Amino acid sequence: MPSTQFVIKEKYRYQNGFNSYHESEAIEGALPIGTNSPQKPPYGLYAEKLSGTAFTAPRHENQQSWLYRILPASNHSPFEPRESSSSKTDQEPSAQEKFFQIPNQLRWDPFDMDDTVDWVNSLHLVAGAGDPVMKTGLGVFIFAAGKDMDSHEAFYSADGDFLIVLQHGVLDIQTELGRLLVRPNEICVIPRGIRYRVTLPSGPVRGYILELYQGHFTLPELGPIGSNCLANARDFQAPTAFFDEDTSSSWTLLSKFAGRLFAAKQNHTPFDVVAWHGLYYPYKYDLGRFNTIGSISFDHPDPSIFTVLTAQSDHPGTAVADFVIFPPRWLVGEDTFRPPWYHRNTMSEFMGLIGGQYDAKEGGGFQPAGASLHNVMSAHGPDASTHEKASNAELKPVKVGEGSMAFMFESALMVGVTEWGLKQCAKVQADYSEHSWGALKPHFKRPSN
Repeated sequence: MPSTQFVIKEKYRYQNGFNSYHESEAIEGALPIGTNSPQKPPYGLYAEKLSGTAFTAPRHENQQSWLYRILPASNHSPFEPRESSSSKTDQEPSAQEKFFQIPNQLRWDPFDMDDTVDWVNSLHLVAGAGDPVMKTGLGVFIFAAGKDMDSHEAFYSADGDFLIVLQHGVLDIQTELGRLLVRPNEICVIPRGIRYRVTLPSGPVRGYILELYQGHFTLPELGPIGSNCLANARDFQAPTAFFDEDTSSSWTLLSKFAGRLFAAKQNHTPFDVVAWHGLYYPYKYDLGRFNTIGSISFDHPDPSIFTVLTAQSDHPGTAVADFVIFPPRWLVGEDTFRPPWYHRNTMSEFMGLIGGQYDAKEGGGFQPAGASLHNVMSAHGPDASTHEKASNAELKPVKVGEGSMAFMFESALMVGVTEWGLKQCAKVQADYSEHSWGALKPHFKRPSN
């Protein structure tokens, strides 16, 4: 599987490379040569700097881009609060606590499709930890939309980077820096502050979002693995410059700021960037290109070998967020219980299923578009039927996960659940624990002597 065989064919061109310095111009000569902010940029454009990190961040962490646009992004009316009757991007104002911290194992039935709302109005905060105001932690969202965003509307989040995991449908995303087509089995990252508009060329969409309030995603270190495998840098795709010329129409700019929605008006398109260069841009990645590794003798390594992207805390090796996948793969371990072992983890694990059946949960309760949360030190592992099957299976080489893709948002933080995620969505499985592990039986036998 060198790449996913998509039903919907690609229609845009991209630049390849993770954290590569890219430059792109929709009109030849729009990029200044040898300078970032000339007195008069080419073609009467405005130079604008987009900073994703502090100016003085270490060079290897620094993420900035220069945009050359028809009008500056600052040219809009004051933002005003905008309420949404459908989305829940923040905690309930009346809640005494930001999140419900729960040690129980939680699992959700598939979240409903919703044909009546667009991208922004479909966002529902399910779980999270930390605070976007303090730029700490993360939020986990579910989205389910059935309509294009208004043709004169754009959105951005000031709270963090959106890692979008599409489960159903197709996303056509027009960003300030160019266009991205995102299909199931692809992920997309839209960094904090970048403005974009979402249309749905194949009808309703549904999926998951990890919003990173703290830092940015990087590729995990490979250590003794060497220089290749897992997600290779060349397989990440960034957009090429694409612009609209409109300085007379009324546009609405929506902002998610400290979890709340705000709206401003402007009389020009936000998508007027004719050229750009830098390190701060949206990108996408085909999960089918993930080069999986594993044991070829006995036992199996920790699931960290399935990490696609990570966002490290200030303690090396401990992540604010990891994005981990469980793709189709061969299992060959001798005298080995091949599914994940039973475990209690200092990390929190929020799992979702894009399609197929996850090989560690074959009992039927973990379904595509559903989710589970195993919080800090909450015990979990294979359900009873999976344990029975794996304990008695013939240990020949076998390929698991064909046609399946499960993923995990993992965090060192204690992840709480929102009022919407716990109650209002009405998707929490009350019998999850009993269904999964209630049928486990003791097999212990004392020695005869």
